[in-house]
Amino acid sequence: MPTLHVLKVFVGRDGAGGNPLGVFLEGGEVPEDERQRTAASLGFSETVFVDDAERGEVRIFTPRSELPFAGHPLVGVARLLMQEGHEVPVLRPPAGEVAVRREGDLVFVVGRPEWAPPFENLRLQSPKEVDALEGPPEGHDLVGVWAWEDERTGRVRARVFAPRLGIAEDEATGSHAMRLAARLGRPLVTRQGEGSEILARPLLDGTVEVGGRTELVEKRDHTAGGAP
Repeated sequence: MPTLHVLKVFVGRDGAGGNPLGVFLEGGEVPEDERQRTAASLGFSETVFVDDAERGEVRIFTPRSELPFAGHPLVGVARLLMQEGHEVPVLRPPAGEVAVRREGDLVFVVGRPEWAPPFENLRLQSPKEVDALEGPPEGHDLVGVWAWEDERTGRVRARVFAPRLGIAEDEATGSHAMRLAARLGRPLVTRQGEGSEILARPLLDGTVEVGGRTELVEKRDHTAGGAP
């Protein structure tokens, strides 16, 4: 029976927020033709299947489709692999090699912003306007809506809506933070969802580093056939 680790990724400094993530460290125990159904049944915004822990080979699924790259799943699985005693200088999702580093209780990954889903970015005038949204702006099904909390220090308030991927609203979206940091050309601290915090920093080679805090919530057996 496969073992499921449930994490929260991009947890705020006060312990708030954090995007739930499912990880199967022994991904081979879930057949490829069952992975999409498993991800849909779990209902997390993403579920990760680790095919080779030593090499960092991973696959990422939303409830609706597979992604070649995503921020919070890679940050979360990197942290979990470290906790399980694996050296993980590099992860290998389908998009390409993703460098990993640790800084205290923070874990960072580096990727190319064009690997991320093609989020639209809509800027509003204030965090209050962002908070007041009752759903995605009309006509947008893959969008990050944001406003400056403090432009001088690079603090951003954001909400991300991705019904195209089967995610009504995401609690914390590393790939969107990467795209926004690349677009603005500066480091950002993004407050998303109910209190998640995402750090993102453009690098000189055109990649972006994204990271934050991860907590293990639980570890449980997962029943084959889709039941959590």
